[in-house]
Amino acid sequence: MSARFCYRRPMQTILTISNLSKTYASGFQALKRVNLEIRRGEIFALLGPNGAGKTTLIGTVCGLVNPSEGQISVDGHDIVKDYRRARSVIGLVPQELTTNAFETVWDTVSFTRGLFGKSPDPGHLEKVLRALSLWDKRNNPIMTLSGGMKRRVLIAKALGHEPAVLFLDEPTAGVDVELRRDMWQLMRGLKDTGVTIILTTHYIDEAEEMADRIGIINRGEIVLVEEKTQLLRKLGKKQLTLQLEAPLAQVPAALAGYGLELSADGASLTYTYDDTQSERAGIVTLLRDLGDAQVRFKDLQTTQSSLEDIFVDLVKNKDEDRP
Repeated sequence: MSARFCYRRPMQTILTISNLSKTYASGFQALKRVNLEIRRGEIFALLGPNGAGKTTLIGTVCGLVNPSEGQISVDGHDIVKDYRRARSVIGLVPQELTTNAFETVWDTVSFTRGLFGKSPDPGHLEKVLRALSLWDKRNNPIMTLSGGMKRRVLIAKALGHEPAVLFLDEPTAGVDVELRRDMWQLMRGLKDTGVTIILTTHYIDEAEEMADRIGIINRGEIVLVEEKTQLLRKLGKKQLTLQLEAPLAQVPAALAGYGLELSADGASLTYTYDDTQSERAGIVTLLRDLGDAQVRFKDLQTTQSSLEDIFVDLVKNKDEDRP
């Protein structure tokens, strides 16, 4: 009987950041020996509080900020030694609106493509504008567009020269929920075409919805990089809450080994566990021991910590570890 083996090629690295640091003239160190690899074709979400170094990191990779030390390679091109080639494969959507208010949508997107030495390709630009629901606005001056439409124009500009890597720095900040979801759909479509997306966001649900992997940066240092599903499984807590038939004054001694938390009013017990097979079996034992201890409950529910909970805990713990 022959066995069939499925070989999956490892994902290639398209962006490599090695020992990257940035110290400004004031002495402020915005980045501290950052090491990071981004895989070709993934959506990578970079999370961090305000001032963590997210925008400085993006600016350095895109050649807008000079590094103090370290190396950056994009699609095999060194960002310093081969700046033009490296920058040509990068698209950047900044936080701030940076367009000429009097230009039309078509002119500003066409001009950006020309800046990267690309020959005119009206067909590609039409495809981009249609994907962003901007085609009907192509002849409108940018000053006449809504804030959400202006943000779409920034994305169109970034895609005009057909980059392999797209940086989105807070792309949905300040836009309505409908536009956010439209942009999520656009990102998925870009990923399907092979574009690598690095996303910074304050919206934890955005990272949870979109990202393949998540990196957390705090005070200029990478705290953690992990597959999203692995991160949620390893660090996400699950809790079983039991609503009691009668309040308890304290947790019975026979149940002390479970680390149960009794609510302030004594009306509920909470058991925290991970999602391993042994822990799930422990729940069965807990319920049996509750019965033996004459603790009756009328209802139970389970909850799982979100990516936001994990993010807050990681950043808090990192800050507490500092002298």
